[in-house]
Amino acid sequence: MLTNPVLISVIVMVILSLIKVNILIALILAAITGGLISGMGLGETMKILIEGMGGNAETALSYILLGALAFAIGKTGAAEILALKIGSVIKNKKVIFIFLIAGIACLSQNLIPVHIAFIPILIPPLITVMNKLKIDRRAVACALTFGLKAPYIMIPAGFGLIFHNIIRDSLIENGMDVVTGMVWKSMLLPGLGMVVGLFIAILISYRKPRKYEETEVMEPDTDYTIDTNLNRAHIGAIVGAIAAFTIQIITESLPVGAIIGLVIMLVFGGFKWNDMDDVITGGIGLMGFIAFVMLVASGYASVIRATGGVDSLVEASVSIMGGSKLISAFLMLLIGLVITMGIGTSFGTIPILAAIFVPIAIAMGFSPAATIALVGTAGALGDAGSPASDSTLGPTAGLNVDGQHDHIWDTSVPTFLHYNIPLLIMGTIAAVLL
Repeated sequence: MLTNPVLISVIVMVILSLIKVNILIALILAAITGGLISGMGLGETMKILIEGMGGNAETALSYILLGALAFAIGKTGAAEILALKIGSVIKNKKVIFIFLIAGIACLSQNLIPVHIAFIPILIPPLITVMNKLKIDRRAVACALTFGLKAPYIMIPAGFGLIFHNIIRDSLIENGMDVVTGMVWKSMLLPGLGMVVGLFIAILISYRKPRKYEETEVMEPDTDYTIDTNLNRAHIGAIVGAIAAFTIQIITESLPVGAIIGLVIMLVFGGFKWNDMDDVITGGIGLMGFIAFVMLVASGYASVIRATGGVDSLVEASVSIMGGSKLISAFLMLLIGLVITMGIGTSFGTIPILAAIFVPIAIAMGFSPAATIALVGTAGALGDAGSPASDSTLGPTAGLNVDGQHDHIWDTSVPTFLHYNIPLLIMGTIAAVLL
């Protein structure tokens, strides 16, 4: 088992990721390692890698188009108006404030799929409010990470639809017949574990007041006076976002929803015709790297399957698990935690995990629903808490504008504890019950 090309390849990938090698390079080097150990030549390995990249073409296109939609919405200034409205309404209700931040973050994944792009726009103007209320920013970090993560696990819209389609396609490619509608049902229990973690973080762990030094959050020579009246661009952004959300639900296609959302924004004045190139370029800047990671991850999974090491790994794993579904589920989720912590992206690990987990799940007698829970939860595990994840980097970027929020101890560790532990527990339960 120790010489298994799949196992060695995954270990190489994790080690390279942990020592901060760019994930694209780490995936390619890990694929080459697995191919060479299995006896495939360098040329054959690269050919399989490149041919396999087409498996995530729709997902990559979705990321680019959603990035363009997010960039266009950001240009209207609608998020800055929202920040001012929040500050004026909340007053001294700090618990409500934190839950509201979590709710807004949730919208960034599904209703207005801008992902982390809203954080540097929305959070810095609210730092003064947080300091006044003596809010522990670790609670806000947990709220933001919850909103960046839980919705795509449970809700098949926006980035959730991308995530669910990746799970569906990855399971089908590895011999298990599933449909998109099965995914959210299988992921409800793990998602509810994150809800419990959010309440513990806000109401128990970080409820006590925490004082921060008053500093100048914004540059003193920058004019942050904002007209809070809705104009044509704001209305265009709202209509375009709602249209994108509705159409993707109806058609089950994110690219179609994003394209039509952009067209409607253009018609309603969300941006001008002459700005189209800037919008698309901005979208590539926001989401282009993630799109390429998805393409290479799909190619990597193809190499993993071509090595022939999956079958022997399955046999060895089944013998270790001793026929116990409980032990099997727990160990597979632990593997997912290690891999995702190293890579820092749940979306990118799904094709990799499915190539390994689906054969084991079939051998152990797990149902398709249980396998979805295993693969989906294993992919999500580690995204919260990983120092390399955008689910932690984004919150830190917004909360550390005055240098008083540590990335590891104030974002990564709190989110790891409050989300990965519940996901591990509830994911195991879901795999056994479904």
